[in-house]
Amino acid sequence: MTDQELIQKLVEKNIVTDAVGKRVLRDAGLRGQPAEEMIYQGRLADEVAVAKVKSELLGVPYKKVDPAAVTSALIALIPKETSKTYQVIPVTRNGDMLIVGMLRPDNLQAQEALKFIAKQERISLGVYLVTPSDIAAVWRKYSPYKSEVQSAVEEIGNVKQADSLLVSLEEERGAGEDAPIIKIVASTLREAVEQKASDIHIEPERLRLRVRFRIDGDLNEVSSMPIALSQPVISRVKVLSRLKLDETRIPQDGRFRAVISGRDIDFRVATFPTPSGEKVVLRVLDPTTGLKGLPELGLSDYNFKILEQAIDAPYGMILITGPTGSGKSTTLYAIMQTINSEKVNIVTLEDPVEYFMDGVNQSQVKPEIGYDFSSGLRQILRQDPDIIMVGEIRDSETANLAVNAALTGHLMLSTLHTNNAVGVVPRLADLGVPGFLLASSLNLMLAQRLIGRLCPQCKKEKPVSGPLEKIIDEELGNLPESMKAELKFKKPYTSWHAEPDPQCEICHGKGISGRVAIFEIFKMTKNLSDIISRGFTENALIAEAKTQGMVFMRQDGILKALQGEVSLEEVIRETEE
Repeated sequence: MTDQELIQKLVEKNIVTDAVGKRVLRDAGLRGQPAEEMIYQGRLADEVAVAKVKSELLGVPYKKVDPAAVTSALIALIPKETSKTYQVIPVTRNGDMLIVGMLRPDNLQAQEALKFIAKQERISLGVYLVTPSDIAAVWRKYSPYKSEVQSAVEEIGNVKQADSLLVSLEEERGAGEDAPIIKIVASTLREAVEQKASDIHIEPERLRLRVRFRIDGDLNEVSSMPIALSQPVISRVKVLSRLKLDETRIPQDGRFRAVISGRDIDFRVATFPTPSGEKVVLRVLDPTTGLKGLPELGLSDYNFKILEQAIDAPYGMILITGPTGSGKSTTLYAIMQTINSEKVNIVTLEDPVEYFMDGVNQSQVKPEIGYDFSSGLRQILRQDPDIIMVGEIRDSETANLAVNAALTGHLMLSTLHTNNAVGVVPRLADLGVPGFLLASSLNLMLAQRLIGRLCPQCKKEKPVSGPLEKIIDEELGNLPESMKAELKFKKPYTSWHAEPDPQCEICHGKGISGRVAIFEIFKMTKNLSDIISRGFTENALIAEAKTQGMVFMRQDGILKALQGEVSLEEVIRETEE
């Protein structure tokens, strides 16, 4: 199977567009990487859809792997190094038949490695085609984090704190890669990436060093170490991020990049002085989880079509709104992924640049030297942009400059802090943007929140009754007529809730596996333009939202709850006015 054949088939099946396919082939040739790898790295298509196309081309069946079914006995059959090098995992064993999952079944070297294992174990082989996510899930079983940290701590023994510091400093001078402090930090970073943590907290306390990961919005303690390791561990992180080792009195910010599980991961580092020593927080920026394509955002077909129309517009503003940590940046990056091509000049102003995107001219603002969003926006207009992305509209000057940019033939993307989509209009008015300019420049206002995704293995179905049933009736009754005609949910309604299983390999006993966004999209219409120009009230804006058939966030969440994606109770709680 050649790159050309794969891309051609993906385009034929509308999994990627022709423009995206050509860009992938070009970039793959320049970098010397497989086109498939470029698609996965850029989150340009659903990996299961890609796997099914590969299955058709190669004649190898695709299988979704259940990590819980992969036992330690199976893991022992394929060494970790072999699994990582050839991207092959054990799936199941039936007597003398070992079934393996392969990312690239046509890789001759991988085939030879498996034949060698089969000959040693005196077994025969069966092969399925699997996805990168399946392989990553099984890889987590090879190196239990707690045992790695424990062995490193035991290796250090009863060392003094001052001696431990030398371990992290000596590494740059050629100390062994298996030095205990280096091993602890490396294992912690790898575990955070594999558990899809968004942040790592390394916190010295009076009697111990605590490590916590933020996963799906919640902090969880993953390790506890002797307090004597606090300074050397934090010093190691500071060495990696090139921070001043001898400055412990004031906060410092840094950044570094590491290759983990074969992909580039960025870490943003922030130190903070406490009475027990410096606390460190690392933001994990993994492009395979943080960068998504539009189809992966979780928009309903109804909302997806509205957003697609706005993206295709030659100019105007698309504003994403929601509280901190609601996925606004993810949505902005997904939009840029979709419109990124060699025919357009995309320029961004970010604080900070979270993910690096090929083909996009990204710039990080530095307010301490006077380079902020407003001054940067003035400079961007001299860069002959087609599309401008400003990380956040925070003040009156930035708001007015953004509006003027949208009016002068540019597509403007940005974020704003409001509670809902309707609140964008009064917020911009508060920032001093005249109503007649708002009516001419705004294209789309999108609001979003993140809700915990129910673990597919642990969730249980239950009937809905009483007040919740009344809320569902009311919200479904207010949906646009075109959506009501397609609804499949009838009374008695059933919803889903989490019943966490401590042994679950997917959610690790939390009942939640990832997060799902709920949306509402308020679009500019002739009627809305007239309301804004005349002088609006919030009630008039809400009435117009209903008239144009906007699906409110609560309605979108209820539909996802009835489909079993999220908890109905959490949707109601998160959308309470």
